[in-house]
Amino acid sequence: MTDAFFASDETLSDADGFDAACLRATIDLGALRDNWLTMRRLSGSARTAAVVKANAYGLGIEAVAETLYAAGARDFFVANAEEGAELRPFAPDARIFVLAGLWPGIESVFLDYGLVPVINSEEQLAFFMGLLAEHGEYPCALHVDTGMNRLGLSLPEALALADDPSRPASFSPVLVMSHLACADTPDHPLNGRQLDAFRQVSKAFEGVDASLANSAGVHLGTEYHFDLTRPGIATYGGQAVNGVANTMAPVVTAEARILQVREARAGETASYGAAAMLTRDSRIAIVGAGYSDGYHRGGSGAGVPLRQSLPKGAQGFLRGCRVPQLGRITMDLTLFDVTDVPGAKAGDYIELFGPNLSITEAAAAAGTIDYELLTSLGHRYDRLYLDPED
Repeated sequence: MTDAFFASDETLSDADGFDAACLRATIDLGALRDNWLTMRRLSGSARTAAVVKANAYGLGIEAVAETLYAAGARDFFVANAEEGAELRPFAPDARIFVLAGLWPGIESVFLDYGLVPVINSEEQLAFFMGLLAEHGEYPCALHVDTGMNRLGLSLPEALALADDPSRPASFSPVLVMSHLACADTPDHPLNGRQLDAFRQVSKAFEGVDASLANSAGVHLGTEYHFDLTRPGIATYGGQAVNGVANTMAPVVTAEARILQVREARAGETASYGAAAMLTRDSRIAIVGAGYSDGYHRGGSGAGVPLRQSLPKGAQGFLRGCRVPQLGRITMDLTLFDVTDVPGAKAGDYIELFGPNLSITEAAAAAGTIDYELLTSLGHRYDRLYLDPED
């Protein structure tokens, strides 16, 4: 490399405003609220819950919960008891359902924070019955597996429980629920089979609220809504139904700062494994984001197995232009071809996904889904929350 070559590089020391974050995620709480209100409207007469598991899909449980509580949400779903305890201060009088259920050793968390366990198995049910004998009546939900073969009581177990004359009077579930496996594919035959099975459950537990529909399930029609819907990904701006235009507003804009812009010649290579061969003289922007930040290696423009079946890799967005990712995405750094972007310089931000590049497209390039991309947003992102009233 010659001195002249190095002299042509734009480096971080030349950039103005270096006090800005290396990675930033702008979270539009107004869009979040509006998406949830849209799902509530689509749910018709059913109530609409807020699903805030996994730190509110990676966006931050405090800001998200406060926004959705202010919008009217009074039923919340989390993955485990620890999440429920964290949520409680931001949803003071809401019902908080814990999807993983409960087991010996964590019952005090439920009692201390007023959490509602979702009973998923006969083992959990037996333990819960023992707690009722000790503490008296306490709310619970029953999860019945209707075809996903994941968590839940089997259909025969649930129906037997409903007809069991020996169950104590203190056992009074406030919700029966199931989860749709294929709602994102509206014409999948399993949707109808699950609906039929869940109708049996709802009828057996007459007078108990019922919940079946997730985001995609809401779009299947009113017969899937029952008493409570549970939209998740749609609230956060993601794609709920395959092959249908996404009408939800984007909530998250993820951006990475350009640390350096360097000149490279045709015939040179870029990134590990010399994965990208440059076919022209190029300007390469190096940004401070990588797979440790949830920018998945599978989205690499070259040098990963996915590119054999899906040729198009990840892209970014800069100054009104899409810019292709170059070579392999690495732990902390990613390369973009900014040759066709006049004036691109260190200190600029490349949009990884957001209003100009949907999270669905970004996820597809990495061979994954919106959910995984959102929940992978690492702690190194500075999060800026836009107030819903602004």
